[in-house]
Amino acid sequence: MIERREAIEEAADRATPEALARKARSDQRLREEGIPVNANLPAIEDVRRITIRSKTEIAWRALALLVVAEKGAGLDQETVDELVTDLDLSPHFTPKETAFINDPNPSQNDRVQFSWRYEAAWTLLWALGYVESLGKPDKICDVQYATNLIRDRSPKAFINKANVQPIERIVEEADLIYRYHWAVVDARVNHREPPTGLNASVTLERHYALNWLIGYMDQDWDDVSTDT
Repeated sequence: MIERREAIEEAADRATPEALARKARSDQRLREEGIPVNANLPAIEDVRRITIRSKTEIAWRALALLVVAEKGAGLDQETVDELVTDLDLSPHFTPKETAFINDPNPSQNDRVQFSWRYEAAWTLLWALGYVESLGKPDKICDVQYATNLIRDRSPKAFINKANVQPIERIVEEADLIYRYHWAVVDARVNHREPPTGLNASVTLERHYALNWLIGYMDQDWDDVSTDT
């Protein structure tokens, strides 16, 4: 935790005009939406210091997330196993996902937690060009559209058709969700509802996925931090 705080402080100290301008745009958008702004939140890294995950890595991550979310939402184990085999997904699950996928009777808490991965997958589908825009994190994604993507084509076709968003757009969204998430966490800490209808779980999952996309703290998927 101390190392992470130090890394955040170092990034803030070297904030470039480009990063500060991005932060200003995010803060202005939140003000226009009536969402509290923490002016002390630092700017995130300049795009020149960020390496976005590869198209193939993003695509496999999105496919894995959609299947674990399907199981979380109640898809029966036999169908889950068939999807895993048909899509050759076993090598692409994280350790935590593997344990969940292979558990024939997961807890209700695990099911709920993994079902929210639809929102993380949706964020990656946006990054791959399959979703036009993310918008304000106040409503759940189009689950039917997302799941149809994995049922209507092979992984190879899914990857080939993908077109990764420009790094500037991805970093812009990462900066924005960071500030949305602060507002959600601040509301929770102070025993208030999230402002202007923000969905806390949607916000968290987007932040998680975007931090992974930009390689925040060089963390693997199971260990991604969503600092606010």
